[in-house]
Amino acid sequence: MATVTEDVVETDAGDKRGIRPNHIIIGLWTGVAVVTAISGIAAAVFEFHHEEGAQTREVFGNIPTPMKAMFYALIPTLLIYVGFQLSFRVKNWQRGAPENRKTTKKNVKQRLADMRAGLYMQTLMRDPIAGIMHSMIYFGFLILMAVTTTLEIDHQLPESLKFLDGGVYKGYALVGDAAGLMFFAGLMWALSRRLGPRSMQPYRIRIKNKPEHFVILGTLLAISISGFGAEAFRIALDGSPSYEKWSFIGYPLAQLVDGMDSLSGWHQAWWIAHVISFALFLIILPTTMLRHMVTSPANMYLKDRDRPKGAMKPMANLMETEMESFGASVIEDFTWKQLMDTDSCTMCGRCTAVCPASATGKSLDPREIVLKTGEVMARSGTPQVTPPIGVDKEIALANEPGNILVAPNNVFDRITSEEIWACTTCKACDENCPVNIEILDKILDMRRYLSLMESDFPAELGNAYRAMENQGNPWGMGQGERADWASEFEGLEVLDGGDPMTAEYLYWVGCAGSFDDKNKKVSQAFSKLMDRAGVSFAILGPSEMCTGDPARRSGNEYIFQMLAMQNIETLNSMGVKKIVAQCPHCFNTLANEYPQLGGHYEVVHHSQLLEDLIDSGKLDVTNATLEDRLVYHDSCYLGRHNDVYLSPRNVVGSIGGIQVVEAERNGTKGMCCGAGGARMWMEEHVGKQINVERSQELLATGATRIATACPFCYVMIDDGIKGEGVEDGEVLVQDIAMHLLDAIEEGEAKAQATMVNVTLKPTAERVTAEKIELPLGFGMHGDLDGDGIRDTDAEPGPIAALVGETHLSHNDASVDEAGVDEADEEE
Repeated sequence: MATVTEDVVETDAGDKRGIRPNHIIIGLWTGVAVVTAISGIAAAVFEFHHEEGAQTREVFGNIPTPMKAMFYALIPTLLIYVGFQLSFRVKNWQRGAPENRKTTKKNVKQRLADMRAGLYMQTLMRDPIAGIMHSMIYFGFLILMAVTTTLEIDHQLPESLKFLDGGVYKGYALVGDAAGLMFFAGLMWALSRRLGPRSMQPYRIRIKNKPEHFVILGTLLAISISGFGAEAFRIALDGSPSYEKWSFIGYPLAQLVDGMDSLSGWHQAWWIAHVISFALFLIILPTTMLRHMVTSPANMYLKDRDRPKGAMKPMANLMETEMESFGASVIEDFTWKQLMDTDSCTMCGRCTAVCPASATGKSLDPREIVLKTGEVMARSGTPQVTPPIGVDKEIALANEPGNILVAPNNVFDRITSEEIWACTTCKACDENCPVNIEILDKILDMRRYLSLMESDFPAELGNAYRAMENQGNPWGMGQGERADWASEFEGLEVLDGGDPMTAEYLYWVGCAGSFDDKNKKVSQAFSKLMDRAGVSFAILGPSEMCTGDPARRSGNEYIFQMLAMQNIETLNSMGVKKIVAQCPHCFNTLANEYPQLGGHYEVVHHSQLLEDLIDSGKLDVTNATLEDRLVYHDSCYLGRHNDVYLSPRNVVGSIGGIQVVEAERNGTKGMCCGAGGARMWMEEHVGKQINVERSQELLATGATRIATACPFCYVMIDDGIKGEGVEDGEVLVQDIAMHLLDAIEEGEAKAQATMVNVTLKPTAERVTAEKIELPLGFGMHGDLDGDGIRDTDAEPGPIAALVGETHLSHNDASVDEAGVDEADEEE
């Protein structure tokens, strides 16, 4: 299904001619139905049986011919029904805009690896409890389906070819009952998590139980119970032969019912209940989130392999395009893949559980963004398809009297602008989704619509827009002040926009590093470290403009393109090849988004360059020492957007005497500081402030130093710590470059005082990948294998810098696989 969908849908979403993906879906399911019907007819005509005395069971034993005919008529009919219902879903996806998700020789291995990760439950097992529970249901059901299929195959074979006899049958019975028990236990576990004491329920289950969940679990439980019931009465009716003891669940149950009156009638009743339960399963399969059994593996296969993780979808040049609408407001504005996402959602709630806005009382719920988009798509389709069970059906449609609010296919009938603007774009939702749903893209596309088409954005954001448009930076400072922080550095090359680039690195200081008093110290510290290491670098000073990240993340593509094109013109005219940036937002934009507009450079984050300088010995940290306890705060745009998790830790881990600890939420599950997505220039009017929430968590580690690797994180965490009433000097918040420079200077002072060449070994706590939430497949070196495919079998290695071993590769950012902190798909 995946290959068919991605190859056909993307070509032309509006082309109604020829064979479409929805037609293929109907054909596939109809084919299965025809095979099922033929097998029933063949069995009735030929009536192949096992030889007398065989240690086996008769298929449809004690089942009258009318019931068998009903079965072989009902199941194929329902399979065709499933095909048509799923085709209606696919037809809805085809309403979306084109998007290229083609399979190529370059990405096919990665795509298959992504799909296998879902099929094998790899994306669930980081949470062992949830992963084991879901695996019991999932694999139990699959094995039971295989057991049933095996029985039907044996049923169709002539006597000489039948294989379910003797030892083979005993093994078959053992496997069947084991799978049935696993399936039943998993379902009871799932129900207990939803219906048990509140203290036993995971947070994401408590916040949103839906009626649909109980319909699905109830149906599956009915299949399980009725299956064991039918088996027990069948064995009892056959006289409980000794070889049936291998059915270790059915046989003991048969002993309990043996001797009851009308065993034949009871057996038929349980068999009918089992058939009805399975029929109900087929009915709800395409109409509830149970359809994720079909759509989720395809969705995982179709993960975007062409666009970097941190890049937004490109838009046409707004100076030249004739487009009349920008962003997404109606269903047709979303791509077919974004619409497919809505039918792949498992409603597990992991995205909501890790969302900083949701956790601090804001209106944003990432799961609801997906589901509400799906509801509007379902209700505005032709024909309409069912929204989730229990969802309010009064979705305001333009053709309903008194409900003329917006167009019938407008998502803002269900989603408020407050939800969209509450997002910090931290990407925690995307990273932790077990089925690769791209939630952030939808939010950002809706922001583009609100900003460009409706001018519906927070008032304070307008000030940042004007500042970027007029002064070239969101701080509203004069461009002439950009290099003031460097006044003490003699010989630092400040390039004019027309000067040729002769230094090895262009140091992209960024707006915060140029204008914010805190972050000017970061710029100075990093410059001193590069100078110590003999790095040849220069800065642009007044010729450097904002990269445009705040504009783009808030939906204002016009200002982004204006700033980006000016910067690219400057950089290209100078012949810039290598750039180092201390701001992850600048780093991400320069590395991942400027190529969309013709700016191709080798970009590294300052944590990566520092790690490389330490590894190579160019930056001497032999005597660097700090007798402190330090915790590193993950930057969202460095971590989840670019998979750089280890470089900053390796930098601080190179300091002697330091004890590095981890916050409860770290790595892929790290808590946002609250400033991303242009939230740095917006006020928080609702709920608890995100930076306060994160600061409290960092303080709980007992650390006396907090390390950041992002100017926004530095400001937000420092403000949060001070807001908690922490005395000056009690807890020191600084960038990693500042901590490292402190350690080097302190170590040199001690060495000079004692006149002894002392080598201090790092005494940091050994922090392993098991303590840091890393992306799936993140190997020992945190990068890709030689074949360009992530190594899903590699065991995550230790952060070697902390224990004096070989450093990890500095290019963490090359990792392309998002490490979803796998979900608890209780459903």
